[in-house]
Amino acid sequence: MANAPLMPKATAVWLVENTALSFEQIAAFCNLHPLEVKGIADGEVAQGIKGSDPITTGQLSRDEIDRAEKNPNHRLKLLESKVRLPEPKRRRGPRYTPVSKRQDRPNAILWLLRNHAELKDSQIMRLVGTTKTTIESIKERTHWNAQNLTPMDPVTLGLCSQIDLDIEVQRSSKDRPAQPVGEQGATLLPADVTTAHAEPEEPYSPPSRKKDEPLDLETVFAKLGGSKKSEGGEEE
Repeated sequence: MANAPLMPKATAVWLVENTALSFEQIAAFCNLHPLEVKGIADGEVAQGIKGSDPITTGQLSRDEIDRAEKNPNHRLKLLESKVRLPEPKRRRGPRYTPVSKRQDRPNAILWLLRNHAELKDSQIMRLVGTTKTTIESIKERTHWNAQNLTPMDPVTLGLCSQIDLDIEVQRSSKDRPAQPVGEQGATLLPADVTTAHAEPEEPYSPPSRKKDEPLDLETVFAKLGGSKKSEGGEEE
C-alpha cells in the first residue's frame, strides 16, 4: 500500500523491539491488526522475520517516534520518499497467448474473417494476439497450413472473452458509414398501411328520371337491340 512501509511485518518487528509505541500505533502505521502486533510481541507471529529499521530506510524519523511515544493518540506519519520511481508503462501490442493455444489462433482468425468481416485487422490482433502478417496470409490463403484450417470461435478456444468480442463488434459497427437509402433495396410497407381497411365502394345506381319526363320508346328499343312495333303488330 502507498501509505505503509515497504516491509510492514519486518517494520512492526523492529518497532516492537526498539520502541515504546503501543500496539495500536504500530498497527496503524504498518496496516496490521493490533492483535497481530500483539502476537509479534508475544513471539507467536512473524517468527524468523528480521526487523527492518524504518529510520535507516528513510521511512520514519526519530523525532516522529519520540513524539508518538509521548502521546499515545498520535499516529505515525510515513516520510515521503525522495526517490521517485517511474510508473511502469503499459505495454501495448498483441495480447499474450499461451503456447498451448497458439496453434488455434489461425482457426480463430479464419472464424473472425468469415463471421465478422467488419472487424479491422487491428481489432483481430487485439482479440487473439496475432500479427498483421498472419492475418494477411490467411486472407490470401498463403498460410503454410491454409488447407487444414477450420473456422473456430475464439471465445470457445479461450483466446478472448465474449465481452471483448462484443465490444470490438459494436465499435466496428459505430465506425461503419450509414448505408444510402437507395441501396437498401425494397422494404415492406408499414403495418398501419397493410392492415388499414379499404373504404367500401358505393353501389352503382342509374340516374333517376324525372316523373314528368315522357318515356322515349325508340331510345329504349334501340338500346335493347330491337325495334318499335306499330300499332297493328307489324314492325316498321
